[in-house]
Parts: sequence; structure tokens; C-alpha cells
Amino acid sequence: MKNNLFQVAAFYKFTALSNLEGLQKIFYQFLLDQKLKGTILLATEGINGTVAGSKIAIEAFQKFLDKKNLLSPSDFKVSISDKDPFPRLKVKIKDEIVSIGNELANPQEIVGEYIQPKDWNNLISQEDVLVLDTRNTYEYSIGTFKNSIQPETTNFREFPEWVEQLESSKNHKKDLKIAMFCTGGIRCEKASSLLKARGFHNVHHLKGGILSYMDQIDESESLWEGECFVFDDRVALNHKLEVGSFDMCHGCRMPITENDKLSKKFQKGISCPNCFDKKTPEQKRRYAERIKQIDLAKQRNENHLGAKSS
Repeated sequence: MKNNLFQVAAFYKFTALSNLEGLQKIFYQFLLDQKLKGTILLATEGINGTVAGSKIAIEAFQKFLDKKNLLSPSDFKVSISDKDPFPRLKVKIKDEIVSIGNELANPQEIVGEYIQPKDWNNLISQEDVLVLDTRNTYEYSIGTFKNSIQPETTNFREFPEWVEQLESSKNHKKDLKIAMFCTGGIRCEKASSLLKARGFHNVHHLKGGILSYMDQIDESESLWEGECFVFDDRVALNHKLEVGSFDMCHGCRMPITENDKLSKKFQKGISCPNCFDKKTPEQKRRYAERIKQIDLAKQRNENHLGAKSS
């Protein structure tokens, strides 16, 4: 492996936290010293984030989390990027580390059954299982598991409303066997908590999410179809956890294909077919100016986006 590759660590842990302001300062200083970039969210319910840097720095950060009892080894997933996927460092304090907006969802109190990647194929191949993708529509559109459904949510906070619709449907049964998944495990873990709290008995979710599945299951045996969207400049990963074939529209942060770039509605850094008709002339002007400043900064070998702690 080349020495100049970046390691990208995605991680989370549901655990009771206090003194968030103090933790924010400690984390920010440590990450800054290690030259790590990315985003970390802190809340009273735990920690969630993705950071990138050298192999040595990522290993040091993993030990740092472990010493603070904030490391969940199975939910600390490392992939590779040939460029730094993050422009800056951010450590934020939030109400939730993944926002569902429903107090019934509390993984520290109740959660579905964890399914290891090696057992996932067998579960989702059963005829009586509802395979549920808890991610957003644009993530689902570029890759998902065979025979899965997606609740047509564009934001995770819409998931509780979908659950209410499921409960009011004619085919609703509390013993419905549900197999849920998401990118790294955090959304389906929280979603499973909500379903259990609402009385669903047979709820399962993929431990470590799609990223762990891709890491542990051979592609020849995989039931995954397409690529996995990730929330950084790599946009998507293939089954080998390498950078995939999608680019990103920096106007709306949606994944786009090479064919999308041929559209008259595609303007690099400004718009794409997904958002062209939704952007105002003022927004497009601002985005164009941003691109101009970024290009000028690159010519001066500078980073236009400086480090920020919040």
C-alpha cells in the first residue's frame, strides 16, 4: 500500500456523555495535533463521526477513543482514499448523534437484534423478511441489497412518520420480520430502537452496516448491488471499499454520473440535473464565486476552507 494514501475512519458509539464542551475542546486539540480532518458529533447519547489522515494518526485516534471508553471496535471501520476526503476539521455538539427526532428511539435502553455480516445473506434471503434500507433516497438510488425497500425518505427524521404509516397499513403485523441496514450501522440501530419501542418484536439490523459487510463478505457471495454512498468527497465506494464511479454535485451534494455531467443543467460546482431548477440565480452566483475562490486558492497552493471547530 502506498504511504501517501489516507485512511478514513468511520465510527460511533451510543453511550451516556456529559461535559460536552470539555470533550469538544479535548477532541479538537487531539485531532488537530494528529493532523486529522473530518467531522465528529458529540451528544449526551454518544459520539459519531468520520475522520481521515495518516495510518499512524488513525491508529493513535483509535487508542485515544479506547482510553476514553468511547471505542466500539466493530463500529470503527477503516477504508482508504488516495486524497484527503475532508476540507477541514469540525467537532460539533448536537442534540443527537444521528437525528431521528423521536424520544422513543434510545439504543441505550432498547434495540433490535444485531446480525453479523456473515449471517446477513441467510436472513435477507428468507421469503418472510422485509429488507429495509434506512438510508435516504439518493443513497438507495446508487446501490442497495437485493430485494430491499426504502421508505422514500430524503431525511432520517422522516423515518418515524413512515413507521406510523406502516402501523396504520392493512398488512401491518407487530411480529413482521424486519432486517434493517444503513451505511455504518448507526441509523438502523436507532431505527430498530424506535420499532422495538413501538411494539415490533422481530427486528434485526446489520452490525457495522454496509461497510462492514463489504469488508467481510467476498464479492462473489455478495447480495449487495451497486455502490455505497459515503458522506465525504469520495462520494461512493465499491465492494472493495475503493472509490467508486460517482461524482458529487457541490450545489446539492447529490451523487451524479458521467452522463449527468453531459446535461446542459450541469455546471461544475454550481448545479446538476437534480437541482438546476431548484436553485435561484443568487444561489448560482454565490456558488460560481465560491468555485472561483477555490480555484484561485489552488493556484496559490492554499486551502480555501480553513479548519473550524464548529
